[in-house]
Amino acid sequence: MRNMQGRVVCATNDKTVAVEVVRLAPHPKYKRRVRKKKKYQAHDPDNQFKVGDFVQLQKSRPISKTKTFVAVPVTGKNVPKPVERYGFHGHTTGCGAFSTPFLCLAIVVWCFRRVRGGIFFGETDSGRGGFCWNLNGFHAVCVKSDRWSLIFKMEEKPFPAWSWSVDQCLKEYNVKLEKGLPSYEVEKRRGRYGWNELDKEKGKPLWRLVLEQFDDMLVKILLVAAFISFALAYLQGNETGETGFEAYVEPFVIVLILVLNAIVGVWQESNAEKALEALKEMQCETAKVLRDGYHTPDLPARELVPGDIVELRVGDKVPADMRVAFLKTSTLRVEQSSLTGESMPVMKSTAPVFLDDCELQAKECIIFSGTTVANGSCVCIVVNTGMRTEMGKIQTQIHEASLEESDTPLKKKLDEFGGRLTTAIGLICLVVWVINYKYFLTWELDDGWPTNFHFSFEKCTYYFKIAVALAVAAIPEGLPAVITTCLALGTKKMAQKNAIVRKLPSVETLGCTTVICSDKTGTLTTNQMSVTEFLTLGGKKTTCRVFHVEGTTYNPKDGGIRDWTYYNLDANLQALAEICAVCNDAGIFSNGHLFRASGLPTEAALKVLVEKMGVPDVKARNKIRDAQLAAGYLIDSSTVKLGCCDWWSKRSKRIATLEFDRVRKSMSVIVREPTGHNRLLVKGAVESVLERCSHVQLADGSVVPIDETCRQLLLLKLYEMSSKGLRCLGFAYKDDMGEFSDYYSETHPAHKKLLDPANYSAIESHLVFVGVVGLRDPPRDEVHKAIEDCREAGIKVMVITGDNKSTAEAVCREIKLFSENEDVRRRSFTGKEFMALSSTQQRDILSRPGGVVFSRAEPRHKQDIVRMLKEYGEIVAMTGDGVNDAPALKLADIGIAMGVTGTEVAKEASDMILADDNFSTIVSAVAEGRSIYNNMKAFIRYMISSNVGEVISIFLTAAMGIPECLIPVQLLWVNLVTDGPPATALGFNPADIDIMRKPPRKSNDSLINSWVFIRYMVIGSYVGIATVGIFVLWYTQPSFMGINLVSDGHTLVSLSQLRSWSECPTWTGFSPSPFLAGSRVITFSNPCDYFSYGKVKAMTLSLSVLVAIEMFNSLNALSEDSSLVKMPPWRNPWLLVAMSVSFGLHFLILYVPFLADVFGIVPLSRNEWIIVILFSAPVLLLDEILKFIGRRRRFQTRKWKTA
Repeated sequence: MRNMQGRVVCATNDKTVAVEVVRLAPHPKYKRRVRKKKKYQAHDPDNQFKVGDFVQLQKSRPISKTKTFVAVPVTGKNVPKPVERYGFHGHTTGCGAFSTPFLCLAIVVWCFRRVRGGIFFGETDSGRGGFCWNLNGFHAVCVKSDRWSLIFKMEEKPFPAWSWSVDQCLKEYNVKLEKGLPSYEVEKRRGRYGWNELDKEKGKPLWRLVLEQFDDMLVKILLVAAFISFALAYLQGNETGETGFEAYVEPFVIVLILVLNAIVGVWQESNAEKALEALKEMQCETAKVLRDGYHTPDLPARELVPGDIVELRVGDKVPADMRVAFLKTSTLRVEQSSLTGESMPVMKSTAPVFLDDCELQAKECIIFSGTTVANGSCVCIVVNTGMRTEMGKIQTQIHEASLEESDTPLKKKLDEFGGRLTTAIGLICLVVWVINYKYFLTWELDDGWPTNFHFSFEKCTYYFKIAVALAVAAIPEGLPAVITTCLALGTKKMAQKNAIVRKLPSVETLGCTTVICSDKTGTLTTNQMSVTEFLTLGGKKTTCRVFHVEGTTYNPKDGGIRDWTYYNLDANLQALAEICAVCNDAGIFSNGHLFRASGLPTEAALKVLVEKMGVPDVKARNKIRDAQLAAGYLIDSSTVKLGCCDWWSKRSKRIATLEFDRVRKSMSVIVREPTGHNRLLVKGAVESVLERCSHVQLADGSVVPIDETCRQLLLLKLYEMSSKGLRCLGFAYKDDMGEFSDYYSETHPAHKKLLDPANYSAIESHLVFVGVVGLRDPPRDEVHKAIEDCREAGIKVMVITGDNKSTAEAVCREIKLFSENEDVRRRSFTGKEFMALSSTQQRDILSRPGGVVFSRAEPRHKQDIVRMLKEYGEIVAMTGDGVNDAPALKLADIGIAMGVTGTEVAKEASDMILADDNFSTIVSAVAEGRSIYNNMKAFIRYMISSNVGEVISIFLTAAMGIPECLIPVQLLWVNLVTDGPPATALGFNPADIDIMRKPPRKSNDSLINSWVFIRYMVIGSYVGIATVGIFVLWYTQPSFMGINLVSDGHTLVSLSQLRSWSECPTWTGFSPSPFLAGSRVITFSNPCDYFSYGKVKAMTLSLSVLVAIEMFNSLNALSEDSSLVKMPPWRNPWLLVAMSVSFGLHFLILYVPFLADVFGIVPLSRNEWIIVILFSAPVLLLDEILKFIGRRRRFQTRKWKTA
């Protein structure tokens, strides 16, 4: 008899099982014929085996002839000892399927015996393979395999405390519940697990932050330009006589710009990671711990170790992740919305959850660090501390997300533009320097070969300085400052719309947002439970009355009850109001106009309902109304006076409470009625309450037996209300109290029954059913319109919430994210369902137009969804309020936190905060972002065209060989100061009316397209020609358009002389006359100084033309396409103010002697200003022509596409 052992992997009803072999008998011939990894069919005569059983396969005939085996139980010494204590058992799969044992993982079915360095498991079929083995909290990975043994590397793996019983957990952590850990064991575990605190991130040193600010191509060019300018100023100081401050103005200004830029950058980065600090503030400081048999009431929470026994009470902040050991009260609720996104406090129990991959919301026996006990008290076992807690994992995720932060779309475009500009600057500078080689390098030809080379260092450095000036002219030094100013102005506008921007670049990024991933609770909804409708029976058991309630907040004055009069309280409605008011532990407080709930939100909503229903007593009703008018509902600055609820509470005095529990799904109170007898008031899950009802109350107060027809009617109405996403509660009472009919206090003989919750179900029996109330967290009124705006703007909206699936779908239908009858099976997923799909299916879902909702989403699900969307090229805005949202907020292109309900962790991880927690505010911010981007394009177009003009002017100067008409310090002044105000004012351009009817721009859209580039070049060419032209005109022409140019007495030269000015020392008879410049007379000791020191008037004219052209050009930038006739300057009055400021600054340096000396310029006369205007104004006409051509091109393109 040959046999082999295996595990049943499939069992059928036809007496057949499939067995996978896990152990072969040690017989060489047998092993060669049977491969262990294969599955074999076996006969099970008695249908006695099930999946997972370990069996022997017996065969009496040769294996080669048949493959039929008989499965028999394993007996005697052949029975392997299962690793029952250590968790997972399964069958080996995939062994030998990989090329390396390091990647092949499976699950050990049985562990036979240990061998040195590993586990004896049997022969593998290929010498490869691996197994995954969970042993005492360790994860085993195969690192070596041979024909008879497997060597395992042991790696620590989190202990699944949620799936194990309390006794198993105590045994695992080697601790006794009544004594706690001994002191010596605490020290050992602290050495192993460390302190119970979150890691402190090592910040970047200051020197590294400073250096990083210079890691930019444009900055590097400016830095090199400053260094060269400084070196040239130093070398030529003695020769030119500029040994004072004036010689170093240019490098000083450049360095000052770079230093200021570095200071701003360092300041921003040093404040970037405050989310981690805020996370640490959520940790509890002390805990009540049992050690060595004694309670330590205020042990520092950082000293906790896994295995500690901790007691928690209502209001306590949880200091670590813990397993509930036993409850000291009948119920335990924990507020964990900041961690999981659930809108209600969560019930906790001691029962294990038998799931391997268990989501946080389903771990009902685990209490997480940083959450708060809302109700009840318990004793727990610490299972994870420090960075192993869920809070620690979130810190890790925040840190990892910060490493994945990418540049904003605008910064990417500017970096791309900077790279191209750098290349162009380098080439142009080289060309300018090379084409003037003949001025500093000469030679003679001897038989066609150059000889007798002559090199002039002075002229070489001069033209090198021109090349440096060209680099300074080409770089828009003022652009970063103008962008920052524009974004700052945008943040001010957004703040007025309740959107507080924390990071300036996010303003622009909002403009190209393509997907908004929104949380549900508090963003799409009010985060305030409210009663939407309630029903009771009518005059008969077969009729129902449904009342619809208005209002979405805890403000008792917010709305009323439709088709209702304040005093219309029949006996049935009085009973409902009494239960809602008295069987209730909640309260309401107010902070100004914002109403909040204390206690359970559902109970607070019921109290608001009572205030809207009123009271039956006329005198009391009038008194309550007068008090409300007098005090405005406020007793003090926080507590809201609920007159109707107080009236019911005084009328029906509460004397005992039967707490809620999961078994009966209800809570009740015993009250003393005005008649003197006791009554039981009950509220809870409708099905549970209805099941214990024997009678039902009709509208007139009569009580009749409930029959099956009536019961089915109520269940049908319950289904209709639940399908609307309402959370329904049933209400009932009981007058026949039996031994509790005269109950008065804890000294009553029947009180001992109230001490055991097991008796509550019996007490809450034979009830009289009163009615059903439907509650919900209602959507905000303005969300529907905001969703429509997003749809028109081409923005997809995805809802990602921790709430349950049906509630999320109902809310999405109500806000019109889904249509009423739309099949949402392909648009609604839980986080777990979505992650189980293939990557192709996931991409299809995320790329599909229209709304999508993800429910029961954990932090990792949110991060994965955001990461996928970014990989698909989307610009993602993510909203959130809880700690669990922080990693995804950090990872998204725009992280948006809630200002009212948001945690500090979420706020610090975000780019923007909503002051009103309103989704529609996001849409307004997106519209503002689009407007800001359009305005940024306008001033970038304006500044770049100006820089192109400056480059062309310097290039023409070098190419023609004339003296430089603009020096670097003048170019810096124009780029930084004169151009700044108009560029900033362009950020105030009004938004287009249809700005939210256009699709979002693509993130890869070019900042400068071909037509814009052509416009840059045309306008820039005119700027360059006009700037150089007036310089040449002053030297060579006596008049222009009837205006005398030589009234100052300067000497005219020919154009050829001007172009060969460097040969002036060889000229004979050249003696320029002194001329008047402002109040000074310019004289020359050396005639050749006429082309250096004497060019001061011509250079002033060039600078003035440059400034004037750029002022006119700012008018052109009001609109990319529209003519000034349709978009007049007064549409943006700030631009006119800015132009006046720029001209004023230019006049300042012209007419203040000290500043004129610094910039090398002189005052101009009235006639000279007229010439400046004549040279500058044509830029308006030129751009109007270009706009007309652009409009024609677009019209032709649109016409061609339509055809």
